[in-house]
Amino acid sequence: MAQLMVNMCQHGICYADPIEQPAKMTNPIKQENEQKRPNSEAVTANSEQLKVLKQHFPNCFDKNGAFIPDKLQAIVEDNGVKVSTEGYLLNWLGKSYARLLTNEAPRTLLKADAAHNAKPDNLHSQNLLIKGDNLEVLKHLKGAYSRQVKMIYIDPPYNTGSDGFVYADDRKFTAEQLSHLAGISEEEASRVLDFTSSKSNSHSAWLTFMYPRLYIARELLDNDGVIFISIDDNEQAQLRILCDEVFGEENFVGTFVWRRRASSALAERLVSTDHEYVLAYQRTSFIALGIRKDFENYTNTDNDLRGAWVAGDLTVGMNKDLRPNQFYPLVNPKTGKSYPPNPNRVWAYIPESMNKLIAEERVIFPDNISRRPMLKRFKNELKSNVNPLSTWLTEVGLNTESTKELQDLFGQSPFNYSKPSSLLKHLINGVTEKKEIVLDFFAGSATTAKAVMQLNAEDGGNRQFICVQLPEATDVKSEAHKAGYHTIFDIAHARITKSAAKIKSEYPDCKCNLGFKVFETVPLFDGYMDEPEELSANLQMFNGDTLTEQDRFNLLLTWAVQDGISLTSGLTPVELAGYIAYLGGEAGRLLYFIHPKLSLDVVVELLRRLDDDAKFAPKHLVVWGYGLESKEQREMSEAIAHHNKSNRKGIELDLEVRF
Repeated sequence: MAQLMVNMCQHGICYADPIEQPAKMTNPIKQENEQKRPNSEAVTANSEQLKVLKQHFPNCFDKNGAFIPDKLQAIVEDNGVKVSTEGYLLNWLGKSYARLLTNEAPRTLLKADAAHNAKPDNLHSQNLLIKGDNLEVLKHLKGAYSRQVKMIYIDPPYNTGSDGFVYADDRKFTAEQLSHLAGISEEEASRVLDFTSSKSNSHSAWLTFMYPRLYIARELLDNDGVIFISIDDNEQAQLRILCDEVFGEENFVGTFVWRRRASSALAERLVSTDHEYVLAYQRTSFIALGIRKDFENYTNTDNDLRGAWVAGDLTVGMNKDLRPNQFYPLVNPKTGKSYPPNPNRVWAYIPESMNKLIAEERVIFPDNISRRPMLKRFKNELKSNVNPLSTWLTEVGLNTESTKELQDLFGQSPFNYSKPSSLLKHLINGVTEKKEIVLDFFAGSATTAKAVMQLNAEDGGNRQFICVQLPEATDVKSEAHKAGYHTIFDIAHARITKSAAKIKSEYPDCKCNLGFKVFETVPLFDGYMDEPEELSANLQMFNGDTLTEQDRFNLLLTWAVQDGISLTSGLTPVELAGYIAYLGGEAGRLLYFIHPKLSLDVVVELLRRLDDDAKFAPKHLVVWGYGLESKEQREMSEAIAHHNKSNRKGIELDLEVRF
């Protein structure tokens, strides 16, 4: 067993505490003897949305599957929601295609960087850096991280015409196929295929690129989560309307303006643009923590039983002609001294309210009547924050700050246009508590990861980051490439590592985890049939014998995440009559059989363990279809059905054959 654990670790499946943090099961369990994949229904531009409607509003469909809109409208109106007949839509060439991409299953597998993840600093880390196309990664993350992310920050391509953005897509459709799947005419399908294959940077191309990523990102946000999106004037207007559609217009939080540079520059439009925007949208119920107040000045020199306090102004800047009832001399009832009002200001309270404050001994009267009385403001009565301002002119640093940060780490800046970490700290500090997930799927130089680690070191938090970055090649003539950073992912990896070391040296007593695990997406196996229609004697099946051990572990890891097991959890090997299965999920309820040659002896041993081992209680068995002959599948199904009728624990096993 010890050698087995070592073997698993070599492929990135083994972790120190495999079931230490159970993950919520989010996928529906398929019943025994399944002969089709769970997602074998045709994927179309609206197939997932239709599935949600049928799941939650089955009464809105007739026996033939036709939708009855009046019934849905009645449900809405019965709950006091007004039905509007007016509205507008953002339409563009490629919108139906973008919806189709949103609903497509991932076309990749996940692979762990086993050597990196096994290092002591990384072994127990909850932080993630994932290499791959972010759309693919987001689809993988849906299984384990749906409704788990408190904050998302992204800095997508701005589509300025000079930032290198082009729409790249290697999917192969004919116009007829796309017309059928997206529900559009063949003429429109041909036009879509033209721009998806021509490296376009039009508004339509950019919106097609952004839509599926934002749509899936919303699914990852917790109900009280929020997404921040950096953008400039090139696509700000389009992004706002797109986000209204994806997140809902009522979930718009605000547009923040931050100053990115101090000096002016030549501009084609006669304006030196020194600002950018950060758009914010909630999922449903985001509550901003706001800008934290500094309580260092609060003291309790007079041992007031109400606790620490600070002296505050008792006046407001208004003219006595406007507020005559707040312009009066203030008398200390204990000494009889009278304090005249300020000629240019008035008291903040009318006499009745002021007398109440005096009676509660909240007014501080100085000995010298030429000085103003002050108000005691108690720490325990004040909110810990104030609502954030929509303009950040001095609150966060400029882009030059980011350049200096990278120069300090690398000796020179290997990355252009990186955001300052103070911007990310400002956002993270304003919306997260100390144990929440922050996601950035346009990670770039990993500024978000650096900000999370820095903030954790400063306030003792345990926030986790998930950063996703495409291995986009750096310019061969660039200093970054010459220094050995051949991709932007390499820069992100190096920055997290170097930043962690720097933070550790600056905060030697910091107990927060500064490690991170690394994963990547890899292509599906050549010829892999992921949706066979049915098992039959004459069906040409994928040859599972061609898979390497690493291939199997990649497939196992991908399935585990799909089934709700986080990438930082683990799977425990279980030996059954010489066969190795893998246990995981909430309370170890999932048992995976990924290796071939699954015999009836293994099933017999499994059922014996279920009866005899009190701690062994899987409920759902997932078997790799290509490693199981149809005869063995029938025998396994029959044995499990018999066991379900008479097992000692009362556990009813489900069997899913998965391809």
